Amino acid sequence: MYQLCPSILSADFNRLGEQIQILEKQGVKWLHIDVMDGDFVPSISFGMPVIKSIRKESKMFFDVHLMVTEPERYIQDFVNCGADSITVHAEACEDLERTIERIKDAGVKVGVSIKPATPVNDISHLLEDVDMVLIMTVQPGFGGQKYLPECTEKIVELKELIDREELDVDIQVDGGINDETMETVMKAGANLLVAGSYVFSGDLETNVYSIQKKMDKIKSEID
Repeated sequence: MYQLCPSILSADFNRLGEQIQILEKQGVKWLHIDVMDGDFVPSISFGMPVIKSIRKESKMFFDVHLMVTEPERYIQDFVNCGADSITVHAEACEDLERTIERIKDAGVKVGVSIKPATPVNDISHLLEDVDMVLIMTVQPGFGGQKYLPECTEKIVELKELIDREELDVDIQVDGGINDETMETVMKAGANLLVAGSYVFSGDLETNVYSIQKKMDKIKSEID
């Protein structure tokens, strides 16, 4: 299952409802929602009120990425707001296994994210317990950064681990996705592609149509 996951961090918040409707009309199934606390990452984004508000307008899968310190404090709050999946950073959790359990107990899908400097080996023992691993391909906290090429090897390594264990785990990438890097990460093994400025800069409808066509072409080459 390959999915484009537009990141609303790059959306026009003055037209957020309208842009979400355009995404849905274009067949987008996943919406990536970055929550930042100004502590785990330098930036502050938005929180529960925004998610609760757009949940009323959309049937998309809400993929909530918590870039926050001690995310276990907020799991139930984000589920109550409408999250379908919650991804936490391995680096942000005092007890990652316990946090994963709490997300599962809340009844939503669970993801674990690692920063560019964090090795795949740090979370390899948890692959059986998660639905998704998010590999950050830029330093988290800011949009519009360039893809870090050294992250490609991490995607390949993770894909090999998942295949070897015959696990049903998605690989998501976030950071610097564009025409060139999209092919790189998909052929390395990623199937969920988070994109912000690549989707929202310029004409949204045209961009989504073009990106999905390119993804389909790459997918056919992989298959």
